[in-house]
Amino acid sequence: MTKIDWSKYPPIPGFNSLEWKRETQKKIYEEIKDMTWEEQRERLCRNSETFQESQCRHRTERKASEI
Repeated sequence: MTKIDWSKYPPIPGFNSLEWKRETQKKIYEEIKDMTWEEQRERLCRNSETFQESQCRHRTERKASEI
């Protein structure tokens, strides 16, 4: 198991993670409140695919910059 050295990642001054979570959940709820379960599922799959593609692109760019 990889151990993370959290000292490399200091907290962001003034950032409130609970407030960020509440605002994000509120935004998502507003987007999906009138959707059917099928529409919500499609949205989740679409967003998941977009996230995975961005992560793959990020890893590729990082590996290229390390060479």
